[in-house]
Amino acid sequence: MSSIRDQHSVPLNDGNCIPILGLGTCALDKPVKGETTEAVKTAIEVGYRHFDGAFAYGNEDEVGEAIRAKIADGTVKREDIFYTSKVWMTYLSPPLVQKALAKTLKSLQLDYVDLYIVHWPMALKPSDEELVPKDADGKVLKDDVDLRETWLAMECCKDAGLVHSIGVSNFNRRQLEMIVKMPNLKYKPVCNQVECHPYLTQNKLLKYCQCNNIVLVGYSPLGTSQHPEWSSKKNPVLLNDPVLIMIGEKHSKTAAQVILRYQVQRGVVVIPKSFNPGRMKQNKEIFDFQLTDEEMGSINGLNKDGRYIILEELIDHPMYPFHDEY
Repeated sequence: MSSIRDQHSVPLNDGNCIPILGLGTCALDKPVKGETTEAVKTAIEVGYRHFDGAFAYGNEDEVGEAIRAKIADGTVKREDIFYTSKVWMTYLSPPLVQKALAKTLKSLQLDYVDLYIVHWPMALKPSDEELVPKDADGKVLKDDVDLRETWLAMECCKDAGLVHSIGVSNFNRRQLEMIVKMPNLKYKPVCNQVECHPYLTQNKLLKYCQCNNIVLVGYSPLGTSQHPEWSSKKNPVLLNDPVLIMIGEKHSKTAAQVILRYQVQRGVVVIPKSFNPGRMKQNKEIFDFQLTDEEMGSINGLNKDGRYIILEELIDHPMYPFHDEY
């Protein structure tokens, strides 16, 4: 892990480190075959070492192909790469957690993942065919799973050496506490990965996580999403916000670079998704300037608790996380 520690990184509560800037690989817009592979290869060549993936994205085989190719040509070693994967909602039943991880490792053709997280706190009926299984009437098939039991299965994955760190995603404070206060807890979640950007600053959840030595990882940090089934278009385009543009002009930076710098200064790990080589490079150029306290305050003031990712068809799930304030 030494090469990771040499980068801009954040310590995790289990002794490992996570690079503070990564590349998101979510590709629900079904890119052309091979596009993900080429994008990840390019990202490694321009200096990315942190990649955020998931079983649900359907492209872990291509991500793994790219990582293995760049290891084979001597660009990186396996220990240089920090890869995150996620266990999907149809695999939250404890006996299925390691089965899901085995699928991911087979797709990647790697021996372990660096971070494995529970993708959503909402269990669905087990299915190998559908991400969101439904009955004949189109009703989502939910499952009743105790997330504390799911977490014990996650701990077993770590004990087996198949993952280095374990965490959660899209958990609210109450759901996080349910795990953190388990009497038989062996490993605390190292992170909570949630939507986070200037229109959804997550200040209260960030404070809770920091008080409990849990890293907040921000997805959709630039405020956009690709997939209409999973997201809301009610919010305006974040990158067009005049405050962010004005601050960027002061520093000769883009609005996207300002947003990413804002998160880094708050200690939030960011995983912007872009398969465009030029934007990949731009997104990395955030460590050569500093936002002032006044600028940080102005960006904080943009918060409107506006979510892009809402999963509307699961809004009536008993464990839907966004009914709580945070």
